Amino acid sequence: MYEPRGSWVAIPTPFHPDESINFPAFERLIALHAEHGSCALLVMGSAGEATLLSGDERRQVIDRVAAFARGKLPVFFGTTCPSTRETIALTRYAEERGADGVVLVVPPYVTPPQDAVYEHFLAVARSVSIPVAIYNNPTRVHVNVEPSTIARLNREAPNLFIDKEAMADPSQITEVLALTAGRVRVLCCDFPKYGLIAPVLALGGSGTANVTGNVAPAEMAALSAPWSGRVDLEAWRREYFRLLPLMKAMYWFTNPIVIKAGLNLLGFEVGSVRRPLTDLRGPRVQELDALLDELGVKERYTGWLASNARVLVAT
Repeated sequence: MYEPRGSWVAIPTPFHPDESINFPAFERLIALHAEHGSCALLVMGSAGEATLLSGDERRQVIDRVAAFARGKLPVFFGTTCPSTRETIALTRYAEERGADGVVLVVPPYVTPPQDAVYEHFLAVARSVSIPVAIYNNPTRVHVNVEPSTIARLNREAPNLFIDKEAMADPSQITEVLALTAGRVRVLCCDFPKYGLIAPVLALGGSGTANVTGNVAPAEMAALSAPWSGRVDLEAWRREYFRLLPLMKAMYWFTNPIVIKAGLNLLGFEVGSVRRPLTDLRGPRVQELDALLDELGVKERYTGWLASNARVLVAT
């Protein structure tokens, strides 16, 4: 079983100008994270514009990205669909094509009651043998997956053992860890207004599930390392507050608007977002560019990209 420890980065789906999927850009992103310490990638989550991809495109992404990443780093695919039946079908497809795991969110818009949430996740988790993670994001789906539900699911389906939390309440994490005696590994969102990173690591959480690592992978890998043994808290605090302006910037607008703008500024050519989203425009682009420059990430990763240009030539 995969053991999440550190920085789990939710990456965007790169597009060509005609909105077709840019698979060579996917390969560049995988190489970037494999070399800079990310513990795993989340593909086709909200940062991957999953709801704006067709069913055929989602299967293509699973096929191609699972092959690209094999032997380099684990990749978990978002496989949530509107219904349980469709979600099971896509989750099984991901397992068959070599996914390391999947991430499930409560299907958006339907706002099911807690018992229905439990039955949905249980049915999907039991349909496969690969690791299953829950992404608990009440802001997006208007349903909180209660800690007791997560604990119950883990008892009934042990392959469901990762909880990616975007709940602005540290007591949620406390309850999940207490009720599962550490069997469920908790990763937290890096959205600064949730303020979860320090509490999660202090409580024994496994790391972060973040978007800032798209433009600062090594930095977020260091910041997200679990607190085991002696931890230099002063150094950790300094790095946290140094990166805080960048974390805030990554959430100026809905994902992946700023993510794609940042990666394009670094030279990774991930293209535009799909409508109805719109690209980052105006003074914010210059502000983001200046911030990437000030923190030293622009020089670091544009330099890495340039030095690896021959290796990363599209095939």
